[in-house]
Amino acid sequence: MSIVLLFVLGLALLLLGAEALVSGARRLALRMGVSATVIGLTVVAFGTSAPELVVSLRAAVAGSAEIAVGNVVGSNLFNVLVILGLAATITPLRIENQLIRIDVPLMIGVSAVTWWLVADGSFGRWEGAVFVNAIIAYTIVVIRQSRRAHHVARAHTGQSADRPEGSSLLWFTLSLVVVGLGGLTVGADLLVRGSTALAFQLGISELVVALTIVAAGTSMPEVATSVVAVFRGEREIAVSNVIGSNLFNLLAVLGASGLTSAAGIRIPDIAIRFDFAVMVVVAALCLPVFFKLTMTRWEGVLFLSYYACYTIYVVLTATQHAIQPTFVQLMIVCIPISLAGVALHAAAVVRRQRKHNLRFPIGTPRETP
Repeated sequence: MSIVLLFVLGLALLLLGAEALVSGARRLALRMGVSATVIGLTVVAFGTSAPELVVSLRAAVAGSAEIAVGNVVGSNLFNVLVILGLAATITPLRIENQLIRIDVPLMIGVSAVTWWLVADGSFGRWEGAVFVNAIIAYTIVVIRQSRRAHHVARAHTGQSADRPEGSSLLWFTLSLVVVGLGGLTVGADLLVRGSTALAFQLGISELVVALTIVAAGTSMPEVATSVVAVFRGEREIAVSNVIGSNLFNLLAVLGASGLTSAAGIRIPDIAIRFDFAVMVVVAALCLPVFFKLTMTRWEGVLFLSYYACYTIYVVLTATQHAIQPTFVQLMIVCIPISLAGVALHAAAVVRRQRKHNLRFPIGTPRETP
């Protein structure tokens, strides 16, 4: 099968799978009595991260540590910078308070802990066991808290909790979710196969392939799901899908990969010094951007620009291009200035909100203009 045909089939399956998954996720949220944000953090996020799990597990078993690790780190960078950036460029995103209070700080903490654990050059079975148990505990706690808040809210409004409004037959809802996940997984697999074949034809190293092409390919389900969610007005799912996917990639994908590797996963030195550090910084960048309860179009463009800079740097470094030192010097000047601008803008917006006594109760999102 030609590379072009793999891409076309993969893209078509991704779009169809995303449409089915978003529809099923909304119905499932109504049926389970949880918010769309929680469904995005769990069912949607975990389902769209299935390609990352399959690719990293296969790589860990085969001894391809660079692909197993690079896929996780590269996918997390792609999720935040490209998916959120693209979604915000289409329309300003509304951010739930829960993400700011719990899930984004948790993503930052897990990213930092992962970087600390791999600093010795390996990620072993005991770290993997801790991470896998952590994702199980996180899922249980998030769903329980959301169901409890949902029941309290319905009790205050006097609504019946027997059958949520707008829910449909359970079998149809689950069918949408399963069909959507299946389409996303197969579509991502076709894209990854086509992309990897092209990369190896060009003679690019495994780590660079994993950080860029494989990571982007396995993140295509998140791209399709978040973009479709934005166009359908499900912006909560678009944002929570990214945060939940990043948590799943670190705790479940990297954790399971560590468990399946008898000698542990060897972490390349360059990944420890640069790529894991960038992953932590990018995760931390979400907090000031989200703190305003919105993500604007210009911030989306900025996120996309950051990913372009990262990709260019990785490729220039791998190919030892002569322009690489000049590009690095330019980024050392431009990126800190833009990051400072993001922080100052967030602080100004928050001060303006406080000046006008704008208060947003926990769990109540502000409407995006």
